[in-house]
Amino acid sequence: MTVTKLMTSMMVLALSAMVSVANAKATDIEQRIAPVGAVCVEGTECAAAGKAAAASSGPRSGADVYNTYCAACHGTGAMGAPKAGDKGAWKDRLAKGFNKTLANAINGINLMPAKGTCGDCSDKEIGNAIKHMSN
Repeated sequence: MTVTKLMTSMMVLALSAMVSVANAKATDIEQRIAPVGAVCVEGTECAAAGKAAAASSGPRSGADVYNTYCAACHGTGAMGAPKAGDKGAWKDRLAKGFNKTLANAINGINLMPAKGTCGDCSDKEIGNAIKHMSN
């Protein structure tokens, strides 16, 4: 990897992190910094609340993933990224098939890192983001 590409990749990661923080909602931040656990006595109200909170909320929406991880590049077209909503740019990519486009996003392509900086995104969430951007 050339020094220029390495520096560009590092700049993309830094910009993505800045956008991620800027787009974070207060409730999202509160959830991320919340204590991992609590001490509750079985049969009390807090013990029942803890069991309900453990339920999964399901996959993040395409808009949530885009706004948190993708907007830095796909909102501006940085480094050749297809801009969100640019039907022509997305049509060319999707002409190869959605699964090929999804595989490229998951594995990384050109200057885009694997999963575009969303290391904890599921494949479904990456697909939701692609659908959101290419809509």
